[in-house]
Formats: sequence, C-alpha cells, structure tokens
Amino acid sequence: MTPGLDRLRAVHVVLVAPSHPGNIGAAARAMLTMGLERLVLVDPRKYPDPDAAALASGATAVLDGARVVATLDQALAGCVLAVGLTVRPREFAGRVLAVREAAAQAIAHAAHGDVAVVFGTEMSGLSNAELARCGIVATIPANPGY
Repeated sequence: MTPGLDRLRAVHVVLVAPSHPGNIGAAARAMLTMGLERLVLVDPRKYPDPDAAALASGATAVLDGARVVATLDQALAGCVLAVGLTVRPREFAGRVLAVREAAAQAIAHAAHGDVAVVFGTEMSGLSNAELARCGIVATIPANPGY
C-alpha cells in the first residue's frame, strides 16, 4: 500500500445536515471515485433512504459504512484537523486557504491521524459557528451569479 492511499483512509467526508438523501448517495459516489470511503452524516433529514442508494450508483459500500451522528462535535471527535469548505469569503480566526492548498494540508495531516473534510447544508453551506470548529477554511471558486 502506498503512503498516499494510507492517508486517504484517514480522511472523513462530513456532511452537515444534508436535506436530500440523493445528495448523500451522490457524495458517496464521488467519494469512492476519489478513493475516499469514510462518510459521516451529521443529523441527516432522511437516512437511510432508497434515493441515497440509487444515486450512489455502485458506491453502496460507502453508504453501508457511513456513521450517523447528532452533532458536528461528534463528527470531529478524534480528528487532528478539520477542513471546512465554503464558496463565500469569510472573516475567520483560523487559516483560510484556496481549496488545493487546503487539500495538501489535509493529506499532510492525515499522516498523523484522522482528518475531516466538512461540507454544509445544500441551501446555506456551513454556518460561521461550524466553520469556527475547523482548523482550516477552504474556499472554493464558483460561479458568483449562482
């Protein structure tokens, strides 16, 4: 096993309060495509659900292994780093990095323990309080008109 693959095993994808089970399945599919298998769901509105399995499109092993927790603090317990993703520029006490630089930091920290990559709700993303729980905030360039 190469060191890079070992480090990917330390990465958790955390979805905070996902509202549509199809998005959970789509995330599982994207995760498996990238070699990620550890999914944590914080207070999902509806899970498990057939829509999640349908949109996982063969990545049901990721869904089967998903951990469901009530709070973001539970999702981050034991992690050496949490990276919160946002499209919006934020005033933040921690480090704000471009997404590629944040990814490099996440993989570097994964050599020392679990790393969480945290996504917010479909409608509003992560709140300021949720971002404050993350050691790094990664900004994602996106279409400003959408």
